[in-house]
Amino acid sequence: MSNLQFQNDLDRLTDVLPEKVKRHVNYEKMEDVIEIVLDIGRTPEIRHAGGKIEYLGDEFVAEDDINYITSRIQDFTTDNRSGIPGTLHRISAIRNRQGKIIGLTCRIGRIVTGTIDCIKDICMMNKSILFLGRPGVGKTTKLREISRLVADELGKRVVIVDTSNEIAGDGDTPHPAIGHARRMQVTQPQFQKDIMIEAVENHTPEVIVVDEIGTEEEAQAARTIAERGVMLIATAHGNTLENLIKNPTLSDLVGGIQSVTLGDDEAKRRASQKTVLEREKQPTFDVVIEILDRNTLAVYKNTAEAVDYILRGWPIRPEIRKVDKSYEGEIPAQVNNQKTEPTLSDIPKEVNRLDKSISEHNTDSLKFSFSRQKYVEEAKGIKKIYLYAVSRTIVEKVIERLDLNAEITRNLEDADIVIAHKNFIKGGAKVLSTANDYRLQIFYVKTNSMAQIQKVLKEALQITEASETLCGYYDDAERALDEAKAAINKILAGAEHVELTPQNQHIRKLQHELVEQHNMKSTSIGEGSNRHLRIVGGQDFKH
Repeated sequence: MSNLQFQNDLDRLTDVLPEKVKRHVNYEKMEDVIEIVLDIGRTPEIRHAGGKIEYLGDEFVAEDDINYITSRIQDFTTDNRSGIPGTLHRISAIRNRQGKIIGLTCRIGRIVTGTIDCIKDICMMNKSILFLGRPGVGKTTKLREISRLVADELGKRVVIVDTSNEIAGDGDTPHPAIGHARRMQVTQPQFQKDIMIEAVENHTPEVIVVDEIGTEEEAQAARTIAERGVMLIATAHGNTLENLIKNPTLSDLVGGIQSVTLGDDEAKRRASQKTVLEREKQPTFDVVIEILDRNTLAVYKNTAEAVDYILRGWPIRPEIRKVDKSYEGEIPAQVNNQKTEPTLSDIPKEVNRLDKSISEHNTDSLKFSFSRQKYVEEAKGIKKIYLYAVSRTIVEKVIERLDLNAEITRNLEDADIVIAHKNFIKGGAKVLSTANDYRLQIFYVKTNSMAQIQKVLKEALQITEASETLCGYYDDAERALDEAKAAINKILAGAEHVELTPQNQHIRKLQHELVEQHNMKSTSIGEGSNRHLRIVGGQDFKH
């Protein structure tokens, strides 16, 4: 929205405010304002998006001030909402027990463009989309922009079911922000489900847009619309897909949940209880998008598969998208020779393949995934490592010295990858089986040596390009440790002692640790840049 347009719309709102409030409104500081609040007996407030609160003057709001505003706007509906025709502003009332209005919240509406550029490709796939997110995070704004996109750019017949005129503003003429989409007003919230069905029956829409599906009846109406082949764009109460699944009123939107009793063999195969929860039917919405904040979206492109994963306790990773980035025209993963997420039918085959090759260091193991709670960490690139029979101390040193973006976790369910000692596979069968169930990629070390652990960590974290300093240090350490291993083999073959080439203090320390692990002795000799290790087979040991 241009500054001129925003100021013109803001003038429409401030025109209904009492003079003692209006004269304190500073237009230059209103860009991030969410609402103006007026409560009887309190100072008027302006609330900003970041949580900042400003007070408008020092006079308290009186009953006459409330009456001044209510006399200049349309009557409130049963949900205590009103608006200003031709704008997106919303005015909501707070009443006392006798029904008298004692407070007003003037929510400032504005057109925000560009918020759906990152999901434009999804909006053009002719699939039904459900948006989830906390209040004030921008769900309605996205509905408004999608309505315009689908109606104007795709030329589809779009009907907005506009409860309380939330999407297209007050008045008989819809706000220009929705483009050529048509709008059906809902007089009272309880009639939303009826208008949804009426829209399909009377106006032959290709797309229906609904804000805030909140009741079981509205969920059923949404399913009826979807079964008639109409594309649905909607929002629902709930912050995440997992919350929605647990909500008995709205779980039908994602297929509904039913309790199923499994046979003994099936329960054993799944390693689960005999009574489990499963998806009941096909979801109403093909795609679910969680709005994490105004700039970050988490996209589940296959709702049915995502719900099945969550119900079975398998980790599921949504696709993270940023508002300020365009994802149009990206090469699909399968075309770009990248592995995609395995489907449900692939899981048993992948687990079997891992079982058969568990004694091998297989870098093509089932690609690890992340639970929904960890996708913010994924966006930051943090990897959590679970260790089995591998030296925690050495792994921590490698992570610290090579400055790797990883950390060790003691809980397998929190891990992104597993590193296990090859010699302890048999004893760790249960741990490895659980790792397979979590679809975690498993890497194996042959020994608890610094060189071996560094090599496997580099492979596990897919370190292909790093800074010259990191590569240089890593290569020097690798060569020095290889030299130390060769010297150890000479001692085992009968040599009394072997002297290594000079190294810096950090690399000599790595060499000392490697020698200790082979139950041998080493000492540092020489001065300055010539200081190096001597490895001996005797009992004397001094640094």
